[in-house]
Amino acid sequence: MASPVSTCPHVLAVDDDPALRALLTDYLGDNELRVTAVASGAELEAVLSRETVDLVILDVRLPGEDGMQIARRLRERSAIPILMLTGRAEEADRVMGLELGADDYLTKPFGTRELLARVRALLRRAQAQATVADAVAKVRAYRFGGWELNVGLRRLKDPEGRAITLTNGEFSLLAAFLCAPRRVLARDQLLDLSRLHNAEVYDRSIDVQILRLRRKIEADPSNPRFITTQRGAGYLFDAEVEPVL
Repeated sequence: MASPVSTCPHVLAVDDDPALRALLTDYLGDNELRVTAVASGAELEAVLSRETVDLVILDVRLPGEDGMQIARRLRERSAIPILMLTGRAEEADRVMGLELGADDYLTKPFGTRELLARVRALLRRAQAQATVADAVAKVRAYRFGGWELNVGLRRLKDPEGRAITLTNGEFSLLAAFLCAPRRVLARDQLLDLSRLHNAEVYDRSIDVQILRLRRKIEADPSNPRFITTQRGAGYLFDAEVEPVL
């Protein structure tokens, strides 16, 4: 008789420390997660080739190919959430990991409760992204205030029908706003939604990208009609948006 298929999220942990692999397997396994623990990038690739993985826990320091290289390679071909583990607390390491595509980091030694909380948060965020991505995939274009953004062609037209050139980051941020109109979006939410459109948008660049986007769609960028700042909370796209299916 075939074994029942597990419905628990599958976490793939990569660390060369056997004791830590055992800890991750036991603790996360006791909290309704299925864990596969391996010691190297080569073993990670073998697991990914035969199984579906919902989240990767990745040590920065590994023999041979290090975690930074593995994170970069994973992100080039997959949106799997990546939680990086590092024994060093320098900000530069954390920033580099995040900019290479990691979704979060945890500095060793760490508490198991914090680890579990971060894993669960990343899994929830990934599920929310998948839901939004499914909705966006059904939309051909968005219309707002006389403007139209063609999602498939990545083309923006103003109310007079003129084409407005957008960078990849500007397009992704505008698409993120249009799929969630009149909702306050924090920077981390804008990052998540922007990545659905394969844009390299980082937290520190969001304000700059929004400023540039305002210059292209606002009659008065200093007093924006569409993209309004919600102090201490984020940004809101204040317009009726019509999805064109």
